[in-house]
Amino acid sequence: MAFATRRFVRAASAAAATAAAKKLVVKHVTVIGGGLMGAGIAQVAAATGHTVVLVDQSEEILKKSTKGIEESLKRVTKKKFADKPEVVLFAGAEFIEKTLKNLTTSTDAVAVVHSTDLVIEAIVENQEVKNELFKTLDKFAPEHTIFASNTSSLQITQLANSTTRQDRFGGLHFFNPVPMMKLVEVIKTPMTSQKTFESLMDFSKAVGKSPVSCKDTPGFIVNRLLVPYMLEAVRLFERGDASKEDIDVAMKLGAGYPMGPFELLDYVGLDTSKYIIDGWHALEPNNPLFAPSPLLNKLVEEKKLGKKTGEGFYKYK
Repeated sequence: MAFATRRFVRAASAAAATAAAKKLVVKHVTVIGGGLMGAGIAQVAAATGHTVVLVDQSEEILKKSTKGIEESLKRVTKKKFADKPEVVLFAGAEFIEKTLKNLTTSTDAVAVVHSTDLVIEAIVENQEVKNELFKTLDKFAPEHTIFASNTSSLQITQLANSTTRQDRFGGLHFFNPVPMMKLVEVIKTPMTSQKTFESLMDFSKAVGKSPVSCKDTPGFIVNRLLVPYMLEAVRLFERGDASKEDIDVAMKLGAGYPMGPFELLDYVGLDTSKYIIDGWHALEPNNPLFAPSPLLNKLVEEKKLGKKTGEGFYKYK
């Protein structure tokens, strides 16, 4: 009897260990933030069969987000069935209806995270605000729930440290516009468990993206290379070595980039770019790649932030 009991205990322990090591299959997703990025993430998750709750502070924001998702789905549908124009009307409508059925909205993040597998944060790029959000949600989300941030510039480790689930915390950096851009950077901190990392990789593939892995280094892969490149273009212009117009043309025609660095800065937002470089400069003040730009600072101070304000390095009507 004692032998049988020991054997049962060993079997139970082995089963528990296997369950603990098993990857989480994400089915229910909560996206915090109804802006372009959050709405885009919610859209691709819902379109691939996940149950999604999109959360923001007001019903007005969420109505705007939902309308944007519907318009985006119509554009996706035209491309999805481009080779079958005869079925666009019916198959497209069915695809949109099915996607929207998977999506609900809420203004109460605490109330919805109790039944979610994955929380993806896509709110304002502010360390304190994000930390406060994660600290609060950590108290109400189930133990198995994975937290992820869509931050493009902040350290995932610092965000994870605001919670008690550092091993179930990682980065999921999508790119704008989310429905079109295939890349997702999956960020693993020193505390992120292998199970969590694999679950985030699997989720990224499940929503139709091509994930790449990166450690928790400033800017991850894309922005770590892209932001210094854009700032170096500004320095080239500041020194009078070339005009911004010629720099843009050179990089488009010589390097095959779809936009030149000044066009891209205006598109991203000069305030966003300044925020990123200022944060990195504070972390590594002696790194010349992260040196602030006097011209960029001047334009931001003058509220010339790029396309969204009608003027940045270029003027927009």
